[in-house]
Amino acid sequence: MKKFKLMWMAVFLSITLLTACSGNTATEEGSAEKSVDEAEEETHSVEEIEWSYTGDTGPDYWDTLHPEYLTCAEGQEQSPIDIDLAKVKLDETLNDIEINYQPTAFTLENNGHTIQLNDPTGSNSIIVEGEEYSVQQLHFHIPSENTIDGRFFDMEGHIVHSNENGDLAVLGFMIEAGEENEILAEAWSKLPETETNKDLELDNLINLRDLLPEDLTTFRFNGSLTTPPCTEDVSWLLLEEPIQYSQEQIDAFGELFSPHNHRKPQSLNDRDIHTH
Repeated sequence: MKKFKLMWMAVFLSITLLTACSGNTATEEGSAEKSVDEAEEETHSVEEIEWSYTGDTGPDYWDTLHPEYLTCAEGQEQSPIDIDLAKVKLDETLNDIEINYQPTAFTLENNGHTIQLNDPTGSNSIIVEGEEYSVQQLHFHIPSENTIDGRFFDMEGHIVHSNENGDLAVLGFMIEAGEENEILAEAWSKLPETETNKDLELDNLINLRDLLPEDLTTFRFNGSLTTPPCTEDVSWLLLEEPIQYSQEQIDAFGELFSPHNHRKPQSLNDRDIHTH
C-alpha cells in the first residue's frame, strides 16, 4: 500500500509541476505548491493513524487521534457494552439466525491489533430478520470486550458480516478456558508473532458453524465497531452460550497482545437489549 501511495504521489507531483512550468507567473507557481500540499494531506488517510489499547493512543484517547475518530467519544451507541441480564427484554417476534456457513479456505493475518481470519470467497453468510450478511472476517479480543452482568470472559470472538449495502452485523461469542478448540488448532499453531504484510495460507478448511455453540440464542442490540473509527449502526448479535479454548490456546494469543487488546464496555444510553 505504501509503495502504491508513493508511486501515485510521484505521478501526481510530476503532472502538477509540468502544469506549473507551462506558466510564468508567481500565482501559478503558488497554485502548484498548494496543490501538492493538498494532495499530500489527502493521502494521509485514517488507515495510517496509529492507535493502540494502552497509553496516549489507547481507547481513552482515540477521539483525539483523528477527526474521523470523534465518534469513539461522542457516539451514543458505542460497543462493547455490559449485558445486564435483569434488563434484557424478551422479544418473541425475533427470528432465529439462519447460518449459511461451509468449509472455507480462510487466510490468517496479524494486523497489529489482533489475529484475523479473512474470508476471500464471499460464500458464507447469515440471515438476520430476512437480511443476508456475508462473512468478511473473524477476529479475537483478550479478555472479552462485552461483559455479562459485569463478568469478563477469557476471550471473545467477532465474526464480522456485511450486506450488499455495506451495513455491518457482528456475531460475537464468548470464550472460556476448557477443552482445546480443534476447529482453530491449525490457525493457532501458526499464529504470526508480528504484524504480517501478506496473509498466511492455511492447509485445512474451516467451517465456522463448527466453531459456534449448538444453541444460537443471542443478545441483540445496536452498536458500533469496537475499534477506530468506532462506526455506529452495527447490528450486534452476541451468543449467550460461550465456547471453549484450552488455557494454552488462550495464553498463546495473550502473549501476542499483552497486556490486552480490548475496549472497555461503553454506556448503554437509551438502547434496549433483546433476546428471544
